[in-house]
Amino acid sequence: MYDMGTRQRALHLVNQGRSLNSVSKATGISRAAIRSWQSAIEPRGYDRGRPCPRCCAVPGEPENTAAYSYLLGLYLGDGCISLQRRGVHSLRIACADAWPGLIEACANAIRAVRPENKVCRVQSVGCQYVTSWSKHWPCLFPQHGPGKKHDRKIALEPWQQEIVDAHPWEFVRGLVHSDGCRVTNWTTRVIAGERKRYEYPRYFFTNLSRDIVQLFTDTLDKLGVDWKQANSRNISVARKASVALMDAHIGPKY
Repeated sequence: MYDMGTRQRALHLVNQGRSLNSVSKATGISRAAIRSWQSAIEPRGYDRGRPCPRCCAVPGEPENTAAYSYLLGLYLGDGCISLQRRGVHSLRIACADAWPGLIEACANAIRAVRPENKVCRVQSVGCQYVTSWSKHWPCLFPQHGPGKKHDRKIALEPWQQEIVDAHPWEFVRGLVHSDGCRVTNWTTRVIAGERKRYEYPRYFFTNLSRDIVQLFTDTLDKLGVDWKQANSRNISVARKASVALMDAHIGPKY
């Protein structure tokens, strides 16, 4: 499935007077697809009648709160929401090609949160944008706003915090999968008079937003995970017991 930008660029070429055949050859998109976009540019299969839980008379929680907690972590790290046409928004999560398991987990989380919406993967340089369209993504992710996340205030709504409190490991896992990693560090120690190399695992989390960093560390505190802050954007988890706890619930990307 093609993203909205690709569809708009193809139709722009057609509107310039070019034939469907020439646009198809230039873009690699079939003539049938371009012809269908002339009638309806939006992807089919979004918001098919199921109400948004946040837009109801009595707002409720998203479907599958555990998946939502994980998706919230992914969104805060590597996600964005963009307005398309007629009130439709696209949710895009950037996932590196190096981690196919993460890409699949992201797609599954979106499907679990909004089962009626289709999910597609748009290839870019070195990554895929796991994408889904809905009028209600801003309702589900009220952190959406103009500009970059690290240039504005990021805070969870009370209902979001309740979900994170109920599923803290899913939230941490989403943040680590987006902006974190598990690495093997090394140092040297003198043992019996001889200097030897010593290796140990460590988790890192890096984000330019101090608010998002604090959401990460606040959740680690509640989970009993020891952490250290190298600077305003880098968090390290290196103590053996805490790394073991992270390994039990997160582990390396795959």
